[in-house]
Amino acid sequence: MDALERIKKQVTENPIILYMKGTPDFPQCGFSARAVQAIKDCEVPFAFVNIYEDEEVYRALPKFANWPTFPQLYVKGELLGGCDITLDLHQSGELKTILKEAVGDKKAA
Repeated sequence: MDALERIKKQVTENPIILYMKGTPDFPQCGFSARAVQAIKDCEVPFAFVNIYEDEEVYRALPKFANWPTFPQLYVKGELLGGCDITLDLHQSGELKTILKEAVGDKKAA
């Protein structure tokens, strides 16, 4: 399975997945750290891929959704955005609603 197929499988199988530098417990860039904190504030489970541990995904991901930077947050198979969009949605309260709906929690926000 090539990297693009693996990415497609990951975003399809996980309602919420963050492609990031590092891990949620040890982010390796400020943008990834801020995106993780916004998602954690929403109190939903999420998957992640440390792009530093999979060079093929690291190289292929920008082509997958035509988005050049990291982190990348996917919800229900679709790219929601990077750090700035995630933070904007978090500040407006929309992120919690979107993520709760993605995991089937109707008690959103």
